[in-house]
Amino acid sequence: MKLRTKFSIITTTFMLASGVAQAAGKTFFYCTDKAPKGFSPILVIDGKTYNASSQQVYNRLVEFKRGSTDIEPALAESWDISNDGLTYTFHLRPNVKFHSSKQFKPTRNFNADDVVFSFNRMLDENHPFHNVSNGVYPYFKGMGFHKLLKSVKKLDDNTVEIKLTKPDATFLASLGMDFTSIHSAEYADNMMKEGKPETIDKLPIGTGPFVFAGYKKDQKIRYFANKDYWNGKPDIDTLIIDIVPDATTRYAKLIKSKCDMIEFPNQNDIPEMEKNPNIQMLRYKGMNVSYIAFNSESPIMANPKVREALNDAVDRKAIIDIVYNGFAVSAKNPLAPTVWGYNDDIKPYHQDIEKAKKLLAEAGYPNGFTMKVLMNDQKKGSSLPEPGKLATLIKSDWEKIGVKVELINEVLDYRKRARQGNFDAVIAGWSGDNGDPDNFLSPLLGCDSIGISNYGRFCNKEFDDLLAQAKISSDKAQRTELYKKAQQIVRKEMPWVTVAHSTLVVPLSKRVANYKSSPFGYVYLHGTKLEDK
Repeated sequence: MKLRTKFSIITTTFMLASGVAQAAGKTFFYCTDKAPKGFSPILVIDGKTYNASSQQVYNRLVEFKRGSTDIEPALAESWDISNDGLTYTFHLRPNVKFHSSKQFKPTRNFNADDVVFSFNRMLDENHPFHNVSNGVYPYFKGMGFHKLLKSVKKLDDNTVEIKLTKPDATFLASLGMDFTSIHSAEYADNMMKEGKPETIDKLPIGTGPFVFAGYKKDQKIRYFANKDYWNGKPDIDTLIIDIVPDATTRYAKLIKSKCDMIEFPNQNDIPEMEKNPNIQMLRYKGMNVSYIAFNSESPIMANPKVREALNDAVDRKAIIDIVYNGFAVSAKNPLAPTVWGYNDDIKPYHQDIEKAKKLLAEAGYPNGFTMKVLMNDQKKGSSLPEPGKLATLIKSDWEKIGVKVELINEVLDYRKRARQGNFDAVIAGWSGDNGDPDNFLSPLLGCDSIGISNYGRFCNKEFDDLLAQAKISSDKAQRTELYKKAQQIVRKEMPWVTVAHSTLVVPLSKRVANYKSSPFGYVYLHGTKLEDK
């Protein structure tokens, strides 16, 4: 969704806060290609927004260890789980301070009221903040939390009880995700009394390592170190997210030491970067997938032979060479190979034009057909670095079997259009957020996610039943087998063209030390150091 921000307020905040931040010593320049959609991690499913908000400003009850998918205590020091798996009791960390800003000066430390507020805002339709900022909570609903959470209750200032409607083996991992970030109930109350409750979504206040200092629209976002951070003051004194749309310009700024990290380099520039002694290149296998989802409600796409033919026509090797410059592996499952439960027994796809033509003829389309494919050539991410190039190659492959492709390049309302389903297929990408197989399979292919993140509107009872069984099991081996069976159903039904799993490349300046890449593709900077070289 889009957040309408009051530019005058945010610009003023930038100017006032930046004077303080500039007095600090070590400044980290993180250069990215696009601005975030906003500063609220609960309102959108967007990596840019997470990097600008939840990864720097907020904390969660539990979090992922740096560079890992393992959960560790954060705002909750410990927790107890009832024998039936339905009740989680969280014991909160004491003496955690919220940030202070021109708009808000906290009068108390973090406590159970903040946890209850943060969850019940999304859960309770009658909550006073539920409809603030056009209150749609896509990941909360996409993960099924609106059905999973029975109640979130304060037992005392330092203890919160969360009751579930059913056991869920993914629950703790899901609590490490960005949409569960804890907000200040006191800040919310103050802004509600002032008649501007949406301020909490525009000017974020959290407990995290960096304090939001302001935003110059489409240019820069500034933060300064939280000197009272419960997990230790960051080594970085000032963080600036520099929005530089052009990849060549980002590369030039990296060479000139005006960027310490750049995102989404031109694939063709990577070999040169690797030879530059002043650049560090981190490379790791991504937890992601790029894909083309067929709209199962489209009369043409409902035919399984059509879906198989379109899969057989795609030259995945060419896509990896041209779109990813070799920094990817061909995808045969919706689940990334870096995620446990991956079914490596599934046979890989190979381009077979003659077989594809034969299948189309058998499906009743000997002369092909015309299909509408939704895309956004500006929506570049770790899973899909060059959507425009991918669309061009796919179009060419499908034309070889007589299928004419009408590309619909929707930049402004891509997610809205994708959720509506008024197309035959959509080009998309996904990066995992908690390391659990369910985080791919349920949001992308589960029946409950239709209209949210299941763009292909695929719904298969057998598939959903397997996911449901896996979520209530605490036996990882049993869950693995259930997820492998679910992937077999996906292969049989072919609701997608599974394209690729990208290898992530992070170019850094030489002065950056101890940076650890997130397996989810996010940028988390607490713990990173800056050293003079």
